[in-house]
Amino acid sequence: MPEYPTALGASTPDKITLLGVDLAEDVMGEVGFGELAFWLATQRRPSPGETRVFEAVLAALADHGFTPTAITARLTYLSAPDSVQGALAAGLLGGGSRFLGVTEDAGRFLHEVLRATQLPLDAAGWDALALKTVRAQREAGKFVPGLGHHVHKQGDPRTPRLFQIAREEDCFGPHLELFAAIGRVHPQVLGKTLPLNGAGVCGAALADLGLPMELLRGFALLARTAGLIGQLAEELRHPLANQIFLSVDQNNVSVPPDPAGGTDG
Repeated sequence: MPEYPTALGASTPDKITLLGVDLAEDVMGEVGFGELAFWLATQRRPSPGETRVFEAVLAALADHGFTPTAITARLTYLSAPDSVQGALAAGLLGGGSRFLGVTEDAGRFLHEVLRATQLPLDAAGWDALALKTVRAQREAGKFVPGLGHHVHKQGDPRTPRLFQIAREEDCFGPHLELFAAIGRVHPQVLGKTLPLNGAGVCGAALADLGLPMELLRGFALLARTAGLIGQLAEELRHPLANQIFLSVDQNNVSVPPDPAGGTDG
Protein backbone atom coordinates (compact mmCIF):
# COMPACT_ATOMS: atom_id res chain seq x y z
CA MET A 1 0.00 0.00 0.00
CA PRO A 2 1.31 3.48 -0.83
CA GLU A 3 1.96 5.94 2.00
CA TYR A 4 1.16 9.62 1.98
CA PRO A 5 3.19 11.29 4.73
CA THR A 6 1.94 14.51 6.30
CA ALA A 7 2.75 16.43 9.46
CA LEU A 8 -0.64 18.12 9.32
CA GLY A 9 -4.02 16.60 10.15
CA ALA A 10 -4.51 12.86 10.58
CA SER A 11 -7.33 10.85 12.11
CA THR A 12 -7.94 7.54 13.83
CA PRO A 13 -11.34 6.33 15.04
CA ASP A 14 -10.87 8.01 18.42
CA LYS A 15 -8.32 10.78 17.88
CA ILE A 16 -7.36 13.65 15.57
CA THR A 17 -3.78 14.87 15.50
CA LEU A 18 -2.57 18.13 13.99
CA LEU A 19 1.07 19.12 13.76
CA GLY A 20 1.96 16.24 16.04
CA VAL A 21 -0.38 17.18 18.89
CA ASP A 22 -3.90 16.23 19.91
CA LEU A 23 -6.31 18.58 18.15
CA ALA A 24 -9.08 18.40 20.73
CA GLU A 25 -6.89 18.60 23.83
CA ASP A 26 -3.88 20.67 22.76
CA VAL A 27 -5.18 23.00 20.06
CA MET A 28 -8.90 23.72 20.52
CA GLY A 29 -9.29 26.45 23.10
CA GLU A 30 -5.53 26.65 23.57
CA VAL A 31 -4.16 28.02 20.30
CA GLY A 32 -5.45 31.19 18.62
CA PHE A 33 -6.30 31.09 14.93
CA GLY A 34 -3.48 33.42 13.90
CA GLU A 35 -0.96 31.36 15.81
CA LEU A 36 -2.35 28.19 14.25
CA ALA A 37 -2.17 29.63 10.72
CA PHE A 38 1.50 30.48 11.27
CA TRP A 39 2.16 27.04 12.74
CA LEU A 40 0.45 25.29 9.83
CA ALA A 41 2.49 27.22 7.26
CA THR A 42 5.88 26.79 8.92
CA GLN A 43 5.34 23.59 10.94
CA ARG A 44 6.95 25.33 13.91
CA ARG A 45 5.04 27.02 16.68
CA PRO A 46 5.68 30.77 16.67
CA SER A 47 6.88 32.70 19.69
CA PRO A 48 4.42 35.10 21.33
CA GLY A 49 6.22 38.00 19.66
CA GLU A 50 6.04 36.41 16.24
CA THR A 51 2.37 35.70 16.78
CA ARG A 52 1.70 39.33 17.69
CA VAL A 53 3.45 40.61 14.55
CA PHE A 54 1.73 38.03 12.35
CA GLU A 55 -1.70 38.84 13.75
CA ALA A 56 -1.02 42.56 13.35
CA VAL A 57 -0.40 41.87 9.66
CA LEU A 58 -3.68 39.96 9.39
CA ALA A 59 -5.53 42.82 11.05
CA ALA A 60 -3.88 45.37 8.74
CA LEU A 61 -5.01 43.51 5.62
CA ALA A 62 -8.47 42.31 6.66
CA ASP A 63 -10.53 45.16 5.25
CA HIS A 64 -9.85 48.51 3.63
CA GLY A 65 -13.30 49.72 2.63
CA PHE A 66 -15.06 49.40 -0.70
CA THR A 67 -12.12 48.04 -2.62
CA PRO A 68 -12.74 46.03 -5.81
CA THR A 69 -12.49 42.80 -3.79
CA ALA A 70 -15.27 43.93 -1.43
CA ILE A 71 -17.51 45.25 -4.21
CA THR A 72 -17.03 42.05 -6.22
CA ALA A 73 -17.98 39.88 -3.25
CA ARG A 74 -21.11 41.91 -2.59
CA LEU A 75 -22.20 41.90 -6.24
CA THR A 76 -21.57 38.17 -6.57
CA TYR A 77 -23.65 37.55 -3.47
CA LEU A 78 -26.42 39.70 -4.98
CA SER A 79 -26.32 37.54 -8.10
CA ALA A 80 -25.98 34.20 -6.29
CA PRO A 81 -27.17 34.46 -2.68
CA ASP A 82 -27.24 30.68 -2.52
CA SER A 83 -23.43 30.58 -2.93
CA VAL A 84 -21.58 32.38 -0.17
CA GLN A 85 -18.47 30.46 -1.18
CA GLY A 86 -18.80 31.94 -4.66
CA ALA A 87 -18.99 35.45 -3.25
CA LEU A 88 -15.93 34.90 -1.08
CA ALA A 89 -14.02 33.28 -3.92
CA ALA A 90 -14.90 36.12 -6.30
CA GLY A 91 -13.54 38.66 -3.85
CA LEU A 92 -10.36 36.69 -3.25
CA LEU A 93 -9.71 36.29 -6.97
CA GLY A 94 -9.32 40.06 -7.18
CA GLY A 95 -6.27 39.99 -4.92
CA GLY A 96 -3.65 40.95 -7.47
CA SER A 97 -0.87 43.40 -8.23
CA ARG A 98 -2.92 46.48 -7.29
CA PHE A 99 -4.80 45.20 -4.27
CA LEU A 100 -3.45 42.68 -1.74
CA GLY A 101 -0.87 41.22 -4.10
CA VAL A 102 1.47 44.08 -3.21
CA THR A 103 2.16 42.21 0.02
CA GLU A 104 3.78 39.40 -1.93
CA ASP A 105 5.38 41.72 -4.47
CA ALA A 106 7.07 43.83 -1.79
CA GLY A 107 8.26 40.84 0.23
CA ARG A 108 9.72 39.14 -2.83
CA PHE A 109 11.33 42.35 -4.07
CA LEU A 110 13.04 43.08 -0.77
CA HIS A 111 14.09 39.44 -0.45
CA GLU A 112 15.75 39.44 -3.87
CA VAL A 113 17.66 42.62 -3.08
CA LEU A 114 18.89 41.21 0.22
CA ARG A 115 19.91 37.88 -1.31
CA ALA A 116 22.28 39.70 -3.66
CA THR A 117 24.15 41.78 -1.10
CA GLN A 118 25.87 41.73 2.27
CA LEU A 119 23.65 43.08 5.03
CA PRO A 120 24.56 46.62 6.13
CA LEU A 121 25.76 47.17 9.68
CA ASP A 122 24.22 50.58 10.40
CA ALA A 123 21.58 53.07 9.29
CA ALA A 124 23.97 54.73 6.83
CA GLY A 125 24.59 51.38 5.19
CA TRP A 126 20.87 50.64 4.90
CA ASP A 127 20.28 54.08 3.36
CA ALA A 128 23.05 53.47 0.82
CA LEU A 129 21.57 50.11 -0.13
CA ALA A 130 18.10 51.60 -0.39
CA LEU A 131 19.37 54.45 -2.56
CA LYS A 132 21.04 51.97 -4.90
CA THR A 133 17.87 49.89 -5.01
CA VAL A 134 15.53 52.79 -5.81
CA ARG A 135 17.91 54.12 -8.47
CA ALA A 136 18.09 50.71 -10.14
CA GLN A 137 14.31 50.49 -10.27
CA ARG A 138 14.04 54.01 -11.64
CA GLU A 139 16.62 53.31 -14.35
CA ALA A 140 14.76 50.12 -15.28
CA GLY A 141 11.48 52.04 -15.54
CA LYS A 142 9.94 50.01 -12.72
CA PHE A 143 8.07 50.93 -9.54
CA VAL A 144 9.25 50.00 -6.07
CA PRO A 145 6.59 47.64 -4.66
CA GLY A 146 5.00 49.03 -1.53
CA LEU A 147 5.85 52.66 -2.30
CA GLY A 148 2.85 54.96 -2.77
CA HIS A 149 -0.86 54.82 -1.96
CA HIS A 150 -3.88 56.19 -3.82
CA VAL A 151 -5.64 57.31 -0.63
CA HIS A 152 -3.05 57.71 2.14
CA LYS A 153 -0.88 60.17 0.26
CA GLN A 154 0.49 61.73 3.45
CA GLY A 155 1.27 58.41 5.08
CA ASP A 156 -0.39 55.05 5.63
CA PRO A 157 -1.24 54.75 9.35
CA ARG A 158 -0.62 51.01 9.30
CA THR A 159 3.05 51.38 8.42
CA PRO A 160 4.46 53.12 11.51
CA ARG A 161 2.32 50.96 13.76
CA LEU A 162 3.64 47.73 12.28
CA PHE A 163 7.19 49.09 12.50
CA GLN A 164 6.54 49.78 16.18
CA ILE A 165 5.09 46.34 16.92
CA ALA A 166 7.93 44.56 15.11
CA ARG A 167 10.51 46.53 17.10
CA GLU A 168 8.72 45.86 20.37
CA GLU A 169 8.78 42.12 19.66
CA ASP A 170 12.37 42.02 18.38
CA CYS A 171 11.09 41.00 14.94
CA PHE A 172 12.42 44.01 13.03
CA GLY A 173 14.62 42.19 10.55
CA PRO A 174 16.45 43.06 7.34
CA HIS A 175 13.35 43.25 5.14
CA LEU A 176 11.78 45.87 7.38
CA GLU A 177 15.15 47.65 7.69
CA LEU A 178 15.44 47.95 3.91
CA PHE A 179 11.82 48.96 3.50
CA ALA A 180 12.18 51.70 6.13
CA ALA A 181 15.37 52.92 4.44
CA ILE A 182 13.56 53.09 1.08
CA GLY A 183 11.02 55.32 2.79
CA ARG A 184 13.80 57.64 3.93
CA VAL A 185 15.84 57.96 0.74
CA HIS A 186 13.48 57.59 -2.22
CA PRO A 187 12.76 61.37 -2.51
CA GLN A 188 16.41 61.83 -3.50
CA VAL A 189 15.77 59.72 -6.59
CA LEU A 190 12.12 60.34 -7.39
CA GLY A 191 12.02 64.02 -6.51
CA LYS A 192 8.89 63.54 -4.43
CA THR A 193 7.85 61.85 -1.23
CA LEU A 194 5.59 58.81 -1.39
CA PRO A 195 4.19 56.86 1.56
CA LEU A 196 5.26 53.34 2.42
CA ASN A 197 1.94 51.56 2.12
CA GLY A 198 0.43 49.03 4.49
CA ALA A 199 0.50 46.13 2.05
CA GLY A 200 4.20 46.67 1.48
CA VAL A 201 5.13 46.83 5.14
CA CYS A 202 3.08 43.68 5.73
CA GLY A 203 5.09 41.89 3.05
CA ALA A 204 8.35 43.00 4.68
CA ALA A 205 7.14 41.88 8.11
CA LEU A 206 6.02 38.46 6.83
CA ALA A 207 9.38 37.98 5.12
CA ASP A 208 11.19 38.83 8.36
CA LEU A 209 9.11 36.20 10.13
CA GLY A 210 10.64 33.62 7.79
CA LEU A 211 7.40 32.74 6.04
CA PRO A 212 7.66 31.24 2.53
CA MET A 213 7.84 33.87 -0.21
CA GLU A 214 5.55 31.74 -2.33
CA LEU A 215 2.79 31.99 0.29
CA LEU A 216 2.91 35.71 1.16
CA ARG A 217 -0.13 36.48 -0.98
CA GLY A 218 -1.88 33.56 0.68
CA PHE A 219 -1.59 35.26 4.07
CA ALA A 220 -3.01 38.46 2.59
CA LEU A 221 -5.92 36.44 1.23
CA LEU A 222 -6.36 34.74 4.60
CA ALA A 223 -6.73 38.18 6.19
CA ARG A 224 -9.06 39.45 3.49
CA THR A 225 -11.32 36.41 3.87
CA ALA A 226 -12.29 37.70 7.30
CA GLY A 227 -12.89 41.14 5.82
CA LEU A 228 -15.05 39.74 3.03
CA ILE A 229 -17.15 37.81 5.54
CA GLY A 230 -17.65 41.13 7.29
CA GLN A 231 -18.65 42.76 3.99
CA LEU A 232 -21.20 40.02 3.31
CA ALA A 233 -22.54 40.21 6.87
CA GLU A 234 -23.05 43.95 6.46
CA GLU A 235 -24.65 43.33 3.07
CA LEU A 236 -27.21 41.12 4.82
CA ARG A 237 -28.00 43.85 7.35
CA HIS A 238 -27.74 46.90 5.09
CA PRO A 239 -27.82 45.89 1.41
CA LEU A 240 -25.83 48.04 -1.02
CA ALA A 241 -25.02 45.70 -3.88
CA ASN A 242 -28.28 46.28 -5.73
CA GLN A 243 -27.78 50.03 -5.48
CA ILE A 244 -24.27 49.66 -6.92
CA PHE A 245 -25.61 47.47 -9.73
CA LEU A 246 -28.48 49.84 -10.56
CA SER A 247 -26.24 52.91 -10.50
CA VAL A 248 -24.30 51.36 -13.37
CA ASP A 249 -27.18 49.67 -15.16
CA GLN A 250 -29.38 52.78 -15.18
CA ASN A 251 -26.61 55.11 -16.24
CA ASN A 252 -24.94 53.23 -19.05
CA VAL A 253 -24.66 55.12 -22.32
CA SER A 254 -24.89 53.41 -25.69
CA VAL A 255 -22.06 54.34 -28.05
CA PRO A 256 -21.05 53.11 -31.50
CA PRO A 257 -18.83 50.04 -31.71
CA ASP A 258 -15.12 50.80 -31.45
CA PRO A 259 -13.24 47.96 -33.18
CA ALA A 260 -9.97 49.93 -33.09
CA GLY A 261 -10.04 49.91 -29.30
CA GLY A 262 -9.99 53.68 -28.94
CA THR A 263 -6.73 54.26 -30.81
CA ASP A 264 -6.29 57.08 -33.26
CA GLY A 265 -5.29 54.70 -36.03
